[in-house]
Amino acid sequence: MKKRVLTGDRPTGPLHLGHYVGTIINRVKLQKEYETFIIIADVQALTTNFEHPELLKNDVFQVAVDNLACGVDPNISSIFIQSMIPEIAELTVYYSMLVSVNLLSHNPTIKTEAKQYNFEKSMPYGFLGYPVSQAADITFCKANLVPVGEDQLPHIELTRKIVRKFNQLYGEVLVEPEPLLSHMPRLPGLDGGAKMSKSLGNCIYLGDSKEVVEKKIKRAVTDPKRIHPTDLGHPEVCTVFTYHKAFNQNDYLEIEHSCREGKIGCVACKEKLISVINQFLEPIRERRKYYEERKKEVMEILYEGTKKAKKIAEETLEEVRAAIKIDYFK
Repeated sequence: MKKRVLTGDRPTGPLHLGHYVGTIINRVKLQKEYETFIIIADVQALTTNFEHPELLKNDVFQVAVDNLACGVDPNISSIFIQSMIPEIAELTVYYSMLVSVNLLSHNPTIKTEAKQYNFEKSMPYGFLGYPVSQAADITFCKANLVPVGEDQLPHIELTRKIVRKFNQLYGEVLVEPEPLLSHMPRLPGLDGGAKMSKSLGNCIYLGDSKEVVEKKIKRAVTDPKRIHPTDLGHPEVCTVFTYHKAFNQNDYLEIEHSCREGKIGCVACKEKLISVINQFLEPIRERRKYYEERKKEVMEILYEGTKKAKKIAEETLEEVRAAIKIDYFK
């Protein structure tokens, strides 16, 4: 039996380059080696978008399309919708007994995102507890490996703690997962921010047109100390160079050298990046167009993936209920 991968996305809008380098690249790479489950976490999307549930249906579709356009093969990977697996919600309740509020409130990712969404003074219970829900996402299928971005590492560690505590109390039922980072686990935003984020508007989306990509990159933050093209550069602080490093494997070392020597200006460097990113996105755009025009096919992929995930969830919950002695009618 193949080992399992669980990864996925919150459907709060289309996916961007940060998602690609953070996790999508690994889910595509590993799908032939591992039995792969890709969750579209619509319930968790409500932790920050609870006032706009009307957006969910389209956002779920767009996230599915983005995954398929990037090379996720529905014949070997299962893309499924979180809310259609009630066993995940049940697991979340059980796990909530094993985690303290204090532990959740000190999670660094929760603290960072709470500031971002102005939840510091009044934090919804669902937002505080969504890492517990993520633990249920990961463990319902007994995933061995979880491709994640760097900011999700605290959540994976919480999952591991929950698994260890559950198994210690009730017996060896759950699998303790391992995180997997990509070669670029955190891609900065075009504004120089620590993270590319939909809510901050500093992203290049996988479906952006050539013209939009050009416009966005031209506005991107570079080395603030460079005024003239001949000034000696500091690529380690330049957002544009970080993108070269992520997507321009052939030339980024030469660009780094030229920048440090003042032999390439920021405008020319951006022009090179525009070409590289558009070349990278072109086949994704084409496949995206194919799936956007075939909504029925995409929904069938989601239906079949969800059906498979639910069967596995039912099997796991049978074991979990037996372990915690609430299988009364067996």
